[in-house]
Amino acid sequence: MKIVCLSLTLLLLVQLSSQAQQTSTKEKIQQFEKSLVGLVQLDGEAPGTIQERMAFYKVPGLSIAVIQNYHMVWAKGYGFADDSLKTPVTAQTLFEAGSISKSLNGVGVLKLVQDKKLDLYTDINTYLSSWKFPYDSLSKGKKITVANLLSHTAGLNLQGFPGYRQGKPLPTIVQILDGQKPANTPAVRSKYAPGIKSEYSGGGTTISQMVVMDITHQPYADYMKKAVLDPLGMKSSAYAQPPVGISSNLLATAYDLNNKPIPGKYHVYPELAAAGLWSNPTDLAKYIIETQLAYEGRSAKVLNLATTKLQLAPYVDKSAALGVFIDDEDGTKYFQHGGVDAGFHSQYYGSLEGGNGVVVMINSDHEEILTEVINSVAKVYGFKGLYHSTKTIAVSDTVLQTYTGVYQIAPNFIVTVSKEGNRLYAQPSGRGKEAIYPKTQTGFLLKNLQIEIEFVKDREGNVIAMVLNERGQKTEAKKIK
Repeated sequence: MKIVCLSLTLLLLVQLSSQAQQTSTKEKIQQFEKSLVGLVQLDGEAPGTIQERMAFYKVPGLSIAVIQNYHMVWAKGYGFADDSLKTPVTAQTLFEAGSISKSLNGVGVLKLVQDKKLDLYTDINTYLSSWKFPYDSLSKGKKITVANLLSHTAGLNLQGFPGYRQGKPLPTIVQILDGQKPANTPAVRSKYAPGIKSEYSGGGTTISQMVVMDITHQPYADYMKKAVLDPLGMKSSAYAQPPVGISSNLLATAYDLNNKPIPGKYHVYPELAAAGLWSNPTDLAKYIIETQLAYEGRSAKVLNLATTKLQLAPYVDKSAALGVFIDDEDGTKYFQHGGVDAGFHSQYYGSLEGGNGVVVMINSDHEEILTEVINSVAKVYGFKGLYHSTKTIAVSDTVLQTYTGVYQIAPNFIVTVSKEGNRLYAQPSGRGKEAIYPKTQTGFLLKNLQIEIEFVKDREGNVIAMVLNERGQKTEAKKIK
């Protein structure tokens, strides 16, 4: 009888614990939904709700997954996958992941390295048989390696791809690499010698797609499904362009900056490794969690500890690793990647320690909401280093007036600072003016861009210059009038 009572007590405790956890998660979701703030929070401005911010940016649909302690704690969809049909976004809705495709491609390529079928540091032409990279004088006699391709250090051109309208002829990978019709982008060629610095190149990633195909003798999408997506449990995701065997009700429609659907509902990307993955935050959370566990030697569904550490180690550049970027945010390191296809934006972060992360995907070109969503998650869950928002302060009109004038960055490039009402505006040559907001008496921010402006004074208090700081890259502009 005592054993039965003890068992019932334990069962009751488990049920109560589960109910408490569900309540806690529900409360955190509610907190998240009403705590959205951007890079700049104006003096007296209250946080917005998810519905308010989606309406403000005209974002039809949004999907999110939150990871805590190596588990996906919740996933949810908001708004519409198709605004005209009023098809709701659910956790199962698929979005084009854009350049997040490069992260999973990195896993697929490194699986070949782990299986001793590929060496990261050997000339790519050793593995290419269907096409050879045409070295020229710009490469300075240096050979491009697969490590260069994955870390964007190959010195190659072609940052990204616009995609193709549904029903239009699609180029082969060789045609894309050589810039031959019907390809709509130039040939992938050297800009400078490899190994000097990291400069983003979707063209280089597309070469890695060809390497995979030539080594495995399989269609790229088939290899990635068998070697990466299925082992990770990403059963809803596919490198299929256009999608095959997927219900149209699961596919989000892409919307441009004018909130108009992309003709054909979405573009087709034969550049699969660089931009061709269809996925959702739930599936991408599985990739993030497995990477976190493998990094600690606690799992090896695809990559083992040694290979995962190799993937997450910056190569040449301090941030660009093999298919991911490493951010050191206030002492907390994250692996991350963003994604952009026509009418789609996405972003993920996964901490290297502690098992925390977030994935956000939208079917809109209004990417600004991504920062607000990530800020809200970071604040609610206390994810160190992911909260990026600065509150503005009040600065007197007299002080603001001293900052107006013309600042020269280069002989043919100036920035004009003007004052309208109680607000300053900055207008670079040939561009529209942007409001700038004070965080200190001399320091200002552009609201939706990670650019800071610091006005510099001489000993007499006269403004003589301003320094523009974009993610640590500083540029001085002298005041000329």
